[in-house]
Amino acid sequence: MTMAEDLPGPAPENRDPQRYRANVGLALFHRTGLVFFGKRMGVAGPHEWQMPQGGVDRGEDPRDAAFRELEEEVGVPPRLAKIIDVTPDWLYYDFPPNLRRETGARGPYLGQRQKWFAFRFLGRDADIRLDTHTPEFSNWRWGRLDEGPDLVIPFKRQVYEEVARRFAGHALGEPG
Repeated sequence: MTMAEDLPGPAPENRDPQRYRANVGLALFHRTGLVFFGKRMGVAGPHEWQMPQGGVDRGEDPRDAAFRELEEEVGVPPRLAKIIDVTPDWLYYDFPPNLRRETGARGPYLGQRQKWFAFRFLGRDADIRLDTHTPEFSNWRWGRLDEGPDLVIPFKRQVYEEVARRFAGHALGEPG
């Protein structure tokens, strides 16, 4: 890490939050402490897995967006998940230049700013459904939270390292 803008966490002074799409990231923890990873649809190679994430609609509360995205991407309704932690700040990552959105109806985006939510999954594996919305994942598995930085596409790696650090206590599973 050589530049301040490469660091995850609150927006450095030189980062304009309006240039980063508001997004929620979701760490869905099984009672054993493992976390949900989805295999991204149409992606091959060593970095095809990630935790669910999605945009916050204009005027939408990030908490509401987190529950909506959990149901859309993983098929888990609110009654089967409980929020156990939230990052107090937004974590930032930049898109590689070829993925930047310089124009368009939603504005120019240099990357995403994410509010991360840790959920305790209250259901069974059979309650996870990848076919309830526009599918984003072709498969899924439970894994260790600290595996995330090595599984995710490299430009998201620093955010995943920060999420793994902040949510490490939830990876221990439920007591008793």
